[in-house]
Amino acid sequence: MKSRSIRILLSLAGLAALTIAAHNIFQVNATTAGLGYLLFVLVVASSWGFIEASVTSMAATLAYNFFFFPPVGTFNIADSHNWVALFSFLATSLIASRLSAKAKMKALDAIERQKDIERLYAFSRALLLTDDSEPFGAQLIRKLTDIFQLNAAALYDRRSGNLFRAGSSSLEAMDAQLRETALDSIPDSNSQPNCWLTPVRLGSDPIASLAVQGPRMSDSILQGVANLVAIGLERERSQHFAQQIEAARQSEQLRTTLIDAMAHEFKTPLTSIKAATTGLLADCRQLTEGQRELLDIADEEADHLKELIDDTVDMARLDSAQIEINPEISDIVEIVHEVVHSLRSKLEGRPVEISPDEGIRKSAFDRRLVRLAIKQLVDNAAKYSAAGLPLEIRVQQDENTIRLDVTDHGKGIPEREQKRIFERFFRSPSIRQQIPGSGLGLSIAHSILQAHHGDLTVTSQPGRTTFHLILPVEIKGESGERRPHSGN
Repeated sequence: MKSRSIRILLSLAGLAALTIAAHNIFQVNATTAGLGYLLFVLVVASSWGFIEASVTSMAATLAYNFFFFPPVGTFNIADSHNWVALFSFLATSLIASRLSAKAKMKALDAIERQKDIERLYAFSRALLLTDDSEPFGAQLIRKLTDIFQLNAAALYDRRSGNLFRAGSSSLEAMDAQLRETALDSIPDSNSQPNCWLTPVRLGSDPIASLAVQGPRMSDSILQGVANLVAIGLERERSQHFAQQIEAARQSEQLRTTLIDAMAHEFKTPLTSIKAATTGLLADCRQLTEGQRELLDIADEEADHLKELIDDTVDMARLDSAQIEINPEISDIVEIVHEVVHSLRSKLEGRPVEISPDEGIRKSAFDRRLVRLAIKQLVDNAAKYSAAGLPLEIRVQQDENTIRLDVTDHGKGIPEREQKRIFERFFRSPSIRQQIPGSGLGLSIAHSILQAHHGDLTVTSQPGRTTFHLILPVEIKGESGERRPHSGN
């Protein structure tokens, strides 16, 4: 208000100087004086505003009347036409002042909008230049305060629950309001003087809230800042997820490398043992019967140990989300006999009844993986039923599927656990401490069947549990084609 009064006084002083120059020095006529007054009013309007120009217009009208309309030196007007001229001058000066002031305001508004756009652009660039030296939210709120010259700013990240502040005023008293704004998604501008709260939304979902204190921000600029904050938070979250995925990928790669290295280290001495036993058995004329028998056992157990290493490596590799299928024409009944033979030491002489239907045809599937799945089922049946109780394996086939049922006569699986036994690492609490295991075998078998577009289910009651392995007769695609499939 004080500065406006000074501007009005300066305008009147300028008007007085113009009047003295026009009347006493240059002695111009009324028309020239009127144009001079009008030009001066426009200068005042474009420089300072409408209020100053309005006061100057009325003062100029009075000076115009007093010094240039006869009778000069009075505020009377002798000629009625001069009244029209005087009021026309007043109206013209006021209208021109208003138009000039509006043009000035529009120009200032355009300049301010340009500055706001430049600030938004600078803020968007600053979001792209963040680093890992401190939390992203802390960098974001500090850059916002610096770029928009705010007294203070605060950001509440709803997803992480973190609060970040910057500026000379900490806005600590607004923590509760920030949380409420993030939950309710309702802007608030009545919290503190010159302070505005706004929700930060990603689409329609509120993910954070923002409080700023300082120079007045238009609603559009405040919303633009909130949108950039939402984009920045989502970008930071995406980068965090990408880093986690990359870390998981590197961990999986390291894991695979370690598995291969361990398999190599195990197989190297085993290959030497196998070569020695094979060489000795090839020329056993100098061996006694007992030595030959022991050598046969060593040779056979070397094969068994190699098979165990292969199965363990396969199990470790399959404990992931990606399973590759390499189909080849195979005989499912032949694979069942191979599995039973390989598990003879675990079966400990218990009867195993294999009942294939007549006319079981060969089909295309991954022989190695299906063999591993069947082995898990037979091993599981032997593990969870008492020694000496029989196992039953039945193989059936129709036009579309091969069905293999593995039945044991153990205690059975409680109904509440039957839906969970194919989950990774799940083991029944009732047997967890009694029977060793990892809880991975059935999960991997289930994933193998799903990778073949088949299924693995179970039916169980006390004294009888049957796992149903269902395998399509043919896999779509040519034999030998490598097709990755996401298993469970």
